[in-house]
Amino acid sequence: MTFIPHTAAEMQEMLARIGVENLRELFEDIPERYRFPSISLPRPASEIEIMAELRQLSEMNSDVDHMACFLGAGAYHHYIPSVVGHILGRSEFYTAYTPYQPEVSQGTLQSIFEYQTMICELTGMEVSNASHYDGATAVAEAVIMALSVARGRRDKVVLSPTVHPEYRETVRTYMQGVELEIVGDDRLENDLPALASLIDDNTACVVVQNPDFLGRIADLTALAETAHAHKALLVVVCNPISLGMLKTPAAYGADIACGEGQPLGIPLNFGGPYLGFFACKQEQVRRMAGRLVGQTLDARGERGYVLTLSTREQHIRRERATSNICTNQGLLTLAACVYLAALGKCGLRQVANLCYQKAHYAAKQIAALDGFEVDMRAPFFHEFVVKCPAPVRTVNDLLLEHGILGGLDLGTVYPELENHMLLCVTEMNSAEEINDLVDVLGEGWS
Repeated sequence: MTFIPHTAAEMQEMLARIGVENLRELFEDIPERYRFPSISLPRPASEIEIMAELRQLSEMNSDVDHMACFLGAGAYHHYIPSVVGHILGRSEFYTAYTPYQPEVSQGTLQSIFEYQTMICELTGMEVSNASHYDGATAVAEAVIMALSVARGRRDKVVLSPTVHPEYRETVRTYMQGVELEIVGDDRLENDLPALASLIDDNTACVVVQNPDFLGRIADLTALAETAHAHKALLVVVCNPISLGMLKTPAAYGADIACGEGQPLGIPLNFGGPYLGFFACKQEQVRRMAGRLVGQTLDARGERGYVLTLSTREQHIRRERATSNICTNQGLLTLAACVYLAALGKCGLRQVANLCYQKAHYAAKQIAALDGFEVDMRAPFFHEFVVKCPAPVRTVNDLLLEHGILGGLDLGTVYPELENHMLLCVTEMNSAEEINDLVDVLGEGWS
C-alpha cells in the first residue's frame, strides 16, 4: 500500500522508515548548486526563439534525407510510397486505440485481416497474428510458443549466433526465472551443422535467421529435417523484403516465421516504434500470442470481420493467456498493409532485386580495393561483411566527413570480428552514392 504523508508527524514517520533523519539528508545526492531555490534557469524566451533553437538543434542530427546511408543491422532505409502516410494520417486510424468492442470497428478489423493475409503470403505460413512490438519481441514470443507446444517436457533452445544480437538478448530477458537451457550462440563459429549437432529430444525449438545478421543466405532444409526428427520446432527470423525473391520459410520447413516489419513502409524513426510480425502453422494457432482477426458472414449474409482469437490476459483468464502483451502495433500494421498493397507482388520483387543487385555491385567494387576484403563465397541478400585495414570507427569517421553513414562496427557485438564492418545497400542507394563510397574508401587507404 502506498503511504502518503499529510502531517509533519507522518512526514517524520516516513523519513524514519527509509532511514534518514530529515528532508535535507534525503536530497544529499543532488549537488547543492542544483537544489531549490538556487536553480539557475535561462531567461524567458518567446515561442519564436524556442522554435528557432529547436530547429538549430534538430539540424545537428545526421539523417538519411541528407546523407548516403549504408547502415542496416535490423533497421533499413527503404522508399515509402506517399500513400502510406496519407492513409495513416486519417483521423479514424491515427487516433484510434485498441477497440474494446472490436466488431464495431470494421475498418480496423479489415486492415488487420488484410495485413495477416499478406504476412501469410510472404512467409508461406497458415496464420498470422496482429503483430508484436518489434522483431525482438516476436522472436522471444516464438520461443515461448515452442515451450508451450512442448508442454513442459522440453527445456532446451538451440539459438544461432547469427540471430540479431539484440533479439538474442531479448530472448534471454524473457526467459529470466525459467529453467531453460539456451545453447549454440556462444561461438560465432557455430554453423548450421554445429547447430544441428546440438539438437536432441530435449530441444523445444531451433532459432535461426535467414538472411542471417551478417547478411548471408542459407539453405535450412537439412536443419529443419533434423529439428523435426527430434520433434523440435524450427523458428526462422527473416527480412520481409528478402521474401520478395527468396524462398518462403514454410518452403524449407519452418514452423514459425517472425521478424522485424520495419522495412514494410515504416520510417527509421530514430529507433522506433517498429513492428514485429509473427506467423505459424494452423495447428499451433491456439498457442499464438496476441490477436487474430477473421472474416465471416453476418446475419444478412454480408461480409464482416471479427476478433476470432484473443489470447491476451486482458480478455481471458490469466492462467489461460499465452502472453502478457497488452496491445499491438495497430497503426504500423496498417502502414505495412498499405505499403504491400501499393507495391504488389511485382513491386516487392523489384525492390528485393534492386537491393540484391546493388549490394553485389558494391561488394565487388569494395573487394577490389587494396586493404579491404569481402567474403563473396556465401550468397547474401543486401548486407555483407567488409574486413577493413583500420578500426571501423576510423573508417566511419572518414565516411562521415564525406556525408556518408557507414556500416555497423561488428567488433562491438562479435569481438572476433574486430575491424569488420557490416554494410547494407538498399534500393535507396544510387550508383553514384555507391561509387562515392568506394572512392572514399579507396582514397583513404590507398
